[in-house]
Amino acid sequence: MVRVKERYLLVNIIYPPDPAHAAEHGVPDVVVNHQPTVGNLTAPSLLKAIRAEVNTLFGDYGSGALEGNLQVKYLSPATSTFILKCARSHYRLLWSALTFMDHVPVKDGRPCIFRVVRVSGTIRKVEEEAIRQARRLILAAKDDASAAKSLFADTTPQQDIAMAGLVRDNSSDDDDDDDDDDGADSGAMELGD
Repeated sequence: MVRVKERYLLVNIIYPPDPAHAAEHGVPDVVVNHQPTVGNLTAPSLLKAIRAEVNTLFGDYGSGALEGNLQVKYLSPATSTFILKCARSHYRLLWSALTFMDHVPVKDGRPCIFRVVRVSGTIRKVEEEAIRQARRLILAAKDDASAAKSLFADTTPQQDIAMAGLVRDNSSDDDDDDDDDDGADSGAMELGD
């Protein structure tokens, strides 16, 4: 008896950075590129878009090659990751179609890049790579956040808050902090020593 040979592709959906939006909110680049995908992306809509792209690129031959054996085994909108299963002889055809896809396959989908991270003969190896990749992304996001936090390392926490405009700095009247509590400016907090 002959076993059917298959390939599993681990694919990430990566969003190109919008420099104005990212700089405006102070979001690390790693987080900007690996955003969660819209909630209405489903496995059937993803398969439909992939089949349409294969048909556009390779015509009837491509459609026939992937017709019976293309499946979405895993789809996570939170991590923008999915795993595809196809026949071993046609995985390159599928990979090239994913390379040419440039939008999330939903109505008014955002521009994106479908990046094949790993190709394997077993789903176990692909799952292990997905876990390793998630760990690397979390560590990279933490590193970016700590680097951004170190920009304010030369200032004191009171100066950081005062620069943000959240707290009124009362450093000039340190002597009478306890005596003067008339509540005139109840919208701002006072920093005490």
